[in-house]
Amino acid sequence: MKKAVVIVNPTSGREKGKDYGPKVKEVLESIYDEVELKWTEGEGDATRFSREAARAQVDAVYALGGDGTVNECINGLAPEPNRPAFGFIPLGTVNDLGRVLGIPMNPEKAIDEIVTYKRKPVDIGKINNHYFADIVAIGSIPEAVHDVPIEKKTKLGPLAYILEGAQSVVERENYPLRFILEEETAELDAFLVLVALTNSVAGIKTMIPDAAVDDGFLHLIVAEKQNLAETVNLVPKIFAGKLTEDEHVFYRKFKQARIELRDDRTVVTNVDGDEGDPLPIDLEVYKHHLHLFVPEES
Repeated sequence: MKKAVVIVNPTSGREKGKDYGPKVKEVLESIYDEVELKWTEGEGDATRFSREAARAQVDAVYALGGDGTVNECINGLAPEPNRPAFGFIPLGTVNDLGRVLGIPMNPEKAIDEIVTYKRKPVDIGKINNHYFADIVAIGSIPEAVHDVPIEKKTKLGPLAYILEGAQSVVERENYPLRFILEEETAELDAFLVLVALTNSVAGIKTMIPDAAVDDGFLHLIVAEKQNLAETVNLVPKIFAGKLTEDEHVFYRKFKQARIELRDDRTVVTNVDGDEGDPLPIDLEVYKHHLHLFVPEES
């Protein structure tokens, strides 16, 4: 008997999650013998539900929510020896992973098409004892994003991140960091660090054009200390897909690394859009660790 578990964040998508949950259950009942609906009420629920589903050896787990809900589900699935295939309907603010995989940003369309999706093996990253599917960010911009009120995220969507990011560039702070990679160690003063599994960052698909969800690498971008005019000049290069070519940008791809501060400040990471661990951090990639349901043309 084929069984699927659907994990729903009812507050996602301008609180439309509570409406979409039953619709997803109805659609999936055409391909599964049993579909169980589970509603999150707080932080950690999605992780617990997906872990329980993996241990019950269900065939698939689906999530309805934003990047945070997807991240929680992945943290429930990734450590388990038996990992069900994972699918999701993007209902959040940015939905980076959904955009990379070609999942429609219109929830109604994504729900209608979900039974046609194929399985695709994708890479998963690990930061200390946690997992991520999109990005780890460090610096002034991610710190500003931490403080974006949920009301502004709901009203403005990705624009909220852009506005906060632009303000933080003007008021940016630089950090003395050490990057211990497999074949080199670099000490850099940086105002922004990105460690990505995909080419999309904050919905911008041209950020890291060489990155792919299944290439077996983490991609590191470090924007080094520079004056304001040089910083502003990075913007058009981001949209042209040429950020990694800038002389003030340090770019490497790796499988394992450590990032640490060279002073005694406390700097907290942003992981898949939410607050993560403080530095230092150890990073690792797990190639083809999960199978995700994605559109045929993805």
